Amino acid sequence: MTTNLVISGGPLHDFDASSASLVRVLATAGVQSTVVTNPRDALSTLAADPAAWDLVTVNALWWQMPAERHASLRSGWAFALRDDDAQALHDYVHNGGALLACHAAVICFDGHPLWADCIGATWDWSRSSHPPLAPAVVSPTGAGRTHPITAGIDAFTTTDEIYGFLDQSRGLEPLLTSAHGGMDHPVLWARAVGRGRVVTDLLGHDADAMADPPHQTILQRAALWLTESTTSGEHRDWSEV
Repeated sequence: MTTNLVISGGPLHDFDASSASLVRVLATAGVQSTVVTNPRDALSTLAADPAAWDLVTVNALWWQMPAERHASLRSGWAFALRDDDAQALHDYVHNGGALLACHAAVICFDGHPLWADCIGATWDWSRSSHPPLAPAVVSPTGAGRTHPITAGIDAFTTTDEIYGFLDQSRGLEPLLTSAHGGMDHPVLWARAVGRGRVVTDLLGHDADAMADPPHQTILQRAALWLTESTTSGEHRDWSEV
């Protein structure tokens, strides 16, 4: 059984419901998840025993909230990522761990450089945006047609928020894209980071989006691809996922 530490929680989304949906989806791929809704506790757990976790998943929205429009949320939700916690996440991945960053994870942690290095793109409050929750067409790229996570998955329509205009790492190669603001934006990518692997999946605003059948397949395959190097290393039969 693959062990998975899920860092959840935050405002403006029903993370209890979306994380529960995600846990159910990943369970069908043999992933046993532990959900922690206090980010400080979750990061301390990871730092104390990184080897206990085959996978770390961030399905959360934790940041410092410096903008005045978020002032009413600060007392309950503001969170500053400490450098030692960022280092623990960074070291976990670079030393061979597996990280799944879901949806609002790109907004988390105020774009801390070590976090950005892991996930490949972060929210830029001066230009990043998304349209309202609505049906959106998600399409595979050339790379997406051959990657184990997305091979054989045709374009599909899902109801979600499509994030766009992020601060992306140079050379980021998307597997799936969707249109927003007159251009296509990456919504899924997978890459090696140090000795570890990271999948960043911008879909999954709510429980229904997590459980949408094409997205379920993508999440299950992502978990298998991420943990190939941390579990037994047995050959995966992707056609059965």
